[in-house]
Amino acid sequence: MLAARELQVPRYVPILNPVLRRLLKLGVPLGPNGLLTVRGRRSGLMRTTPVAVVQRDGRRWVVGTFGDVNWVRNLREARQAVVAVGGKKAAVTARELSQTEAGEFFETVLRPYVGDSALKRLVLGALGASDIIADPGGAALRRPVFELR
Repeated sequence: MLAARELQVPRYVPILNPVLRRLLKLGVPLGPNGLLTVRGRRSGLMRTTPVAVVQRDGRRWVVGTFGDVNWVRNLREARQAVVAVGGKKAAVTARELSQTEAGEFFETVLRPYVGDSALKRLVLGALGASDIIADPGGAALRRPVFELR
């Protein structure tokens, strides 16, 4: 089993992120994707990264799909961020879910969201995150989840 720091970011992600960031800033709708802006834990500078914002029943979450990456560590420390989805910005407070809560989130929120959609399963596979559906409890050990309020 891979630890959070051992997850591999696919090679295309660092290439696509600047493109996605620009498109999302322009307001181009890209599914559940939005921009998360959080203060850097060392530099103090505001950092913006594209993330998938999961919304259900008036609640919002972001998943550290690639494990303990910089934006995850920054959000964990800052606990404050700005999220922009669909041209709407909101200041949020982030609470990291426990591993048990993250497993339940994957099971009860993400699994039904993905459902039988071949496209959504393909995207998860391309991101190296199929375990979120196949093994929610195991995925919770490697992939942090934050609820945004």
